[in-house]
Amino acid sequence: MVKFSKLIKKLKKKKLKISFAESCTGGLLARSITSINGASKVFNLSVVTYSNDSKSSILRVPKKIINKFGAVSEECCLSMVKNLAKISKSQINVSITGIAGPKGGSKLKPVGLVFIGINYKDKNNVYKYLFSNKTRESVQKASAKAVVDNLLNLIK
Repeated sequence: MVKFSKLIKKLKKKKLKISFAESCTGGLLARSITSINGASKVFNLSVVTYSNDSKSSILRVPKKIINKFGAVSEECCLSMVKNLAKISKSQINVSITGIAGPKGGSKLKPVGLVFIGINYKDKNNVYKYLFSNKTRESVQKASAKAVVDNLLNLIK
């Protein structure tokens, strides 16, 4: 992906490290950034916390958040990114959780619903997306693109 190259250049220039906590993308962010030469200068770590148990045990997302709001929620995404920031010590941290489909959605949480959390400069932002192309791969790719787009806009 061309935009990941652009992101790496920007991170290098600013001397920033980045880390990911992925769920619905299953490592796509990590794969996309590490496929580019020079990623080792900016990429710190990635965890794929696909199950609710791993979100709780690795990222310390409180079980009460998952029980009350679900793993695909702004609250869970926010907890994921805040706790990733504590673990990684990176200047930029990204969490992502969603429903990639093609099954598993509901009226309240349809396939294509994705939350992206970004921790940067001691601020936490959560972005909500509802991607309309409902294939699993397209939701994952659209999610990765949204992460990069948001990061390129945030890093000045």
